[in-house]
Amino acid sequence: MDMEIDLKIYQLSHELRGHEDDARGICVCGNAGIATSSRDKTVRYWVPDPTDKRKFELSKTLLGHSSFVGPLAWIPPNDVFSEGAIVSGGMDTMVFVWNLSNGEKVHSLSGHQLQVTGVVLDDEDIVSSSVDCSLRRWRKGKVVESWEAHKSAIQAIIKLPSGELVTGSTDTTLKLWKGRTCLHTFAGHSDTVRGLAKMHGVGILSASHDGSIRLWALTGQVLMEMVGHASIVYSVDSHVSGLIVSGSEDWSAKIWKDGVCVQSIEHPGCVWDVKFLENGDIVTACSDGVVRIWTSHQERIADPVDLDSYVSQLSQYKLSRKRVGGLKLEDLPGLEALQIPGTSDGQTKIVREGDNGVAYAWNLREQKWDKIGEVVDGPDDGMKRPVLDGIEYDYVFDVDIGDGEPIRKLPYNLSDNPYPTADKWLLKENLPLAYRQQIVEFILQNSGQGGVALDSSFRDPYTGSNAYIPGGSSSMSEVSAKPSFKHIPKKGMLVFDVAQFEGILKKLTEFNNSLLSDSDKRSLSLSELEISRLSAVVKILKDTSHYHTSKFADADIALLLKLLKSWPLAMIFPVIDILRMLVLHPDGATVLLKNVEDENDTLMEMIKRVVTNPPLPPNLLTGTRVVTNLFKNSRYHYWLQKHCSEILDAFSSCYSSPNKNLQLSYATMILNYAVLLIEKKDHEGQSQVLSAALEIVEEENIEVDSKFRALVAIGSLMLDGLVKRIALDFDVENVAKTAKASKEAKIAEVGADIELLTKQI
Repeated sequence: MDMEIDLKIYQLSHELRGHEDDARGICVCGNAGIATSSRDKTVRYWVPDPTDKRKFELSKTLLGHSSFVGPLAWIPPNDVFSEGAIVSGGMDTMVFVWNLSNGEKVHSLSGHQLQVTGVVLDDEDIVSSSVDCSLRRWRKGKVVESWEAHKSAIQAIIKLPSGELVTGSTDTTLKLWKGRTCLHTFAGHSDTVRGLAKMHGVGILSASHDGSIRLWALTGQVLMEMVGHASIVYSVDSHVSGLIVSGSEDWSAKIWKDGVCVQSIEHPGCVWDVKFLENGDIVTACSDGVVRIWTSHQERIADPVDLDSYVSQLSQYKLSRKRVGGLKLEDLPGLEALQIPGTSDGQTKIVREGDNGVAYAWNLREQKWDKIGEVVDGPDDGMKRPVLDGIEYDYVFDVDIGDGEPIRKLPYNLSDNPYPTADKWLLKENLPLAYRQQIVEFILQNSGQGGVALDSSFRDPYTGSNAYIPGGSSSMSEVSAKPSFKHIPKKGMLVFDVAQFEGILKKLTEFNNSLLSDSDKRSLSLSELEISRLSAVVKILKDTSHYHTSKFADADIALLLKLLKSWPLAMIFPVIDILRMLVLHPDGATVLLKNVEDENDTLMEMIKRVVTNPPLPPNLLTGTRVVTNLFKNSRYHYWLQKHCSEILDAFSSCYSSPNKNLQLSYATMILNYAVLLIEKKDHEGQSQVLSAALEIVEEENIEVDSKFRALVAIGSLMLDGLVKRIALDFDVENVAKTAKASKEAKIAEVGADIELLTKQI
């Protein structure tokens, strides 16, 4: 085949739709198909459509990972796998091997301590890389060797045609390996090496967080550096024609020829991965969940309708990212915000009017908002912003603290709260916390927020005290007289407020079709009217900007509760997921409460169904999240306190689940319970929550964030609650000591908080 590619413009050929979250990885399986991975925990295998050479159709969905899936590798057909196999690595630390003839998992390779970032084939072996800094070699389902390849996280691995392996790391280097021997270390990038690829007949390509792509000879010499992306470059690939493609957080895939960018393909989101097909077409994986194929061949370009649809997707995405006065347009309040009177003459407010941000000023005398005019757009996200330690910020300030000290760099984003920003910076720079007031005022003045006075009900996440407001009276002398804790006590409730509504509706429809096709269960299926009602419920939940005015009918809630009671156990988790979001809606929570306060307590019935043997992980996950979200509404606090013991007993097995998401959901529920029962001064309840939190932190295979939240619960209960003596009896000193020795900074910090508490008897 003639592989010469002329520099025609690449255009959209086909979209592979099916993933319900970010599409993360791509594996080209020769001419047989394409495998893709996603944050939705699946691997999907797509094969060419026999009726249309432009298109691919979904052949198999591979389910087994408990967290998002990243790297993929293809095992071509052989004596063992007649149709080949796929190797996948995930955030859940697992490497799986899937038989493509039936979609079954044939090997589960367990051993990495942290996320798997790369998988490659080395003859009949599999070699995997991980954030745990190690490489592992697997043979016939067993690990045969393992070694520390870098001192920092390994982010990528490839195998060269000559047989050597190459790794890229957070330590900014690449390493060339022959067996376990490092032949050469390639130094030159100024930040994490995130992606690697072979350049046919030339050398190695690397993509970096520093925004560049480099081409290296095997001797370590830099042959070429390609600079043009405006943000992190996640992936790179090459074609025998000499073309190179790269994917970046700047929403683009760029095509390079002889070191020059010849085309930039815009995407409606971050481009996580890029790969060439043998015919020169390009495959991209985007954070909008869609995998796209791009071609420079006229006969494979998509239909005009599909091209127009993509232009529309792109336009809508750009609009959603548009910034006004440093803020996202979509984050601005609507005109209804002008119904709220101002607090001082001249106070300004920016609201969204159509596609623009418009500024208004409060006229104290006439008690109305006067229109000032349209706000000029802030710099586009794709433009260069200040960078510190490889990370972009809205501002990087030079801070002169005097006394002959060197100038310090202080990074800040407008979306950040200045109070924790100041605290973190002072701790990082090893400066006295007494500077906090000046630093907050400095941030507000220099970021154009000099007139801002934040709500005095703000609780500092480190000390629990009210925020300092420039011009107000200082209470620093009182604060510094008390011990300073970094992470306790916890104030406020945590919730799970992000939902993939399209995925939920799709799953409900899939289950409903299954019931319709089963003569014994057809009576349980939904009518078209009921499906329409569910879609209307979801539409209300998606429109968060109108939560203060939108309403639910009793029939809406009745339908959800009917499904919870009548549908088969394996089918109710998407219904529970809708309930999880419904309880965050003011009116939804109110209407549901009618079904909780009567004799037939719907929520307790749901919990009992969810934990019925065998308890199914999707039901446990959505069930614990519903309970966790209830804490956000004070009208449910009495119910939560009343049923504390039953709820903790019902979900008590969750902390030992291998499902990391379930661990985190359960730990968050425990933390919310700690906050509530401290407020209620419930000694018995606090004791039960303390016991549950200690079980979590003592579990060996617990996820980091889950352990952190459980430790914060323990510390908060000891500091503000009534169970400090009980905690000491439970040997919490040893818990604190173990946590303090952790390599995870936040675990070590909260361990130090608890240790300090144990000494204040």
